[in-house]
Amino acid sequence: MSLLFRSYPIIRKILFSLDPEKAHEITLKSLDFAYKCSLTRKILSYSPSLPKRIMGMKVKNPIGLAAGLDKNGEYIDPLGNLGFGFMEIGTVTPYPQSGNQKPRMFRLPKSEAIINRLGFNNNGINKLIYNVRRSNWRKNGGILGINIGKNAMTPIESSVEDYLKCLSSAYNYADYIAINISSPNTEKLRSLQEKENLDKLLYRLVETRKSLSDIYQKNTPLALKISPDLDLCDIDMISDALIRHKIEGVITTNTTVSRKNIGNDVFSEEKGGLSGYPLHELSLSVLNRIKKNVGDEITIIGTGGILSAKQAIEKISSGADAVQIYTGLIYKGPILIEQCINAIKDL
Repeated sequence: MSLLFRSYPIIRKILFSLDPEKAHEITLKSLDFAYKCSLTRKILSYSPSLPKRIMGMKVKNPIGLAAGLDKNGEYIDPLGNLGFGFMEIGTVTPYPQSGNQKPRMFRLPKSEAIINRLGFNNNGINKLIYNVRRSNWRKNGGILGINIGKNAMTPIESSVEDYLKCLSSAYNYADYIAINISSPNTEKLRSLQEKENLDKLLYRLVETRKSLSDIYQKNTPLALKISPDLDLCDIDMISDALIRHKIEGVITTNTTVSRKNIGNDVFSEEKGGLSGYPLHELSLSVLNRIKKNVGDEITIIGTGGILSAKQAIEKISSGADAVQIYTGLIYKGPILIEQCINAIKDL
């Protein structure tokens, strides 16, 4: 790994002096600029090989980028150059929306965590697809997931239509589609995890996929992203639904509304979804239950609270076929990717 990556702790001090959203924007634009310079691109490039199959697809390694970092697919190629085995962009909605009122993102450095209440801010599915078509990641064999959600103004009773619109638009440009019904920052969204609503949603998605499969002559896998705040009965019900509807993947988990295991940080009581170190054990418990229920029938992608190679190993050892990182990238930098891959190699 380059000296530039190893100097991330210094870079982080500068970034952490800025507003979180502004730092996010500066980081991605700087990465994009560096990628477009051929010499810098080579310095930044990291291409580890640890092949793995997820949802029937071969990825170059089992470390993925979680949804949320690149909501609009604007930075696919520079992010892919960091060494990810697969990437997930979004969450995207049918139409552009600005999200919730600012400030809406807060760092908890003592806890190595972040609270966000962004609310699916994005430029809409059409703009995302435009960006995907311009990128080279998939053309070069990279696996790309597109994470879809509903617009805030869409009544929950009509939300299925939003997911179907996104599915239809993204189908031919994604290697898999992630269904986000677990963000705590869109009103009533998590009610889609309830049995009747979930069955209706999954049925419609699968039926629509059948039609799209005939049109495009390809079967794009579906993965359901679930909450860490579910009780055991809910997890068991969701597991059963995944098997019955023949969903290929499950992503465990999204952010939590719980505030357990966090330090005395200034913004610890802010509303929103908590990610980072305090989420790890909670998401791991959901992963364990899911694995017990579904066995090897469904691909499990473990995410939530991975800030070290040890935590990545814990998720893999608990049954995850692959893992995703996001908040860990903010706190530890791109070197975390290398550390996780090397640790998994040694298993």
